[in-house]
Amino acid sequence: MSRLAKKPIILPAGVSAKKEADLWIFKGPKGELKKSFSTYIIIEERNGAFLISLKKDSIKDTYAMLGTTAALFKNCIKGVQSGFEKKLEIEGVGYRAQIDGNDLVLSIGFSHPIKIPAPEGITFKVEKNVITINGVDKEQTGRVAAQIRAEKKPEPYKGKGIHYLGEVIRRKAGKKAVSTA
Repeated sequence: MSRLAKKPIILPAGVSAKKEADLWIFKGPKGELKKSFSTYIIIEERNGAFLISLKKDSIKDTYAMLGTTAALFKNCIKGVQSGFEKKLEIEGVGYRAQIDGNDLVLSIGFSHPIKIPAPEGITFKVEKNVITINGVDKEQTGRVAAQIRAEKKPEPYKGKGIHYLGEVIRRKAGKKAVSTA
């Protein structure tokens, strides 16, 4: 059994979680999040703490879902309490990003600007060459960051493109001049 699932999950102050039908609804200072979990897993509240366990009729493969469910539950709590943030950096001469309403507009060397609409619950912020993506849902925040990065991945020779802040890009040597001896 998962070590994460054995420990009770305690809600911090200002955060509430309740089940309605098949969805869990988390509310906190940063917003609201709705999430569904596996039907083989039971999440129950006892004395202000949440415990995660398996149903009696569950199959053997669902043991792996205990730790995953505990981690997802904790991510939902953290998301509505403090939110998640991903930072991307743009490198390249003439490459830039700007905000147009709620959308992000990228000028990254193509003949046309690329417009990326902000999904519900996601906000963009641009400072110089750094794009900050904020959201309540960890999965959605990471997915949007990956989609933006995929528009122009960093190339290995000069490092131009969009990459995560702090990401190390492996560089290739390129062509070397042949010396005449």
